[in-house]
Amino acid sequence: MLVERLSRIALLGSTWVLYLLLALSVASFGSALERWFFFAKHADRLDALASRFSEALECEDFDRARRVLRESRSLEAGIVLTALRWVHGGPRALADALDASLARARGQLNRSTYLLGTLGNNAPFIGLLGTVIGVITAFHQLGDVGQNKGAMGNVMGGIAEALIATGVGLFVALPAVVAYNLVQKKISEVETGVQVLGKLAGAYVETVEHAGEQLPRISGISLTPAEAAPAESTVAVEGN
Repeated sequence: MLVERLSRIALLGSTWVLYLLLALSVASFGSALERWFFFAKHADRLDALASRFSEALECEDFDRARRVLRESRSLEAGIVLTALRWVHGGPRALADALDASLARARGQLNRSTYLLGTLGNNAPFIGLLGTVIGVITAFHQLGDVGQNKGAMGNVMGGIAEALIATGVGLFVALPAVVAYNLVQKKISEVETGVQVLGKLAGAYVETVEHAGEQLPRISGISLTPAEAAPAESTVAVEGN
């Protein structure tokens, strides 16, 4: 009884699987494009940014160092700028603030990656499901053909159409896997950039403490327009 019911469902055809894969393909390409525009919008040369930031800290010009970060459109600059509000607490407080700021930004960094990863892993299985359903339908038609050899062409054509579902599944999965890996690479680069800038800020804090000088304190929590801009896509950047 159960097998018969499942057979009836299978005999409905695999066309719906192809439509599902088409919809998933559109979602996959849309997510990949959104991630590309996101990272392109906030791209900056990390080497040049780290150099300017380091020069400002070497001169013990903390305001200039913060201004360097505010003028950058990079994600790394926005994350580190938020953490610098806790610089007066010492190296440990700064490190904890960096971890918290990066953790808050991960939600934006990882957006759409779960969809890309899921499609990359499971789209071939959806295509395989369509192929299995198509083959079941073809064999059912073969049983109805009997001795009518002229109708065998229709059965073979049905099997060929069923195999298309597997190909479409792979077509959806491969770009999703490539996009997922590229996004993960960009996220790793952002985390590396945050680590570089954070280490420079930590070295500045330790140098000031070693010299027996007072660490700068940033008062207030309001955002200026320059600081609020990067916060739209990452985390809220603290103002002066």
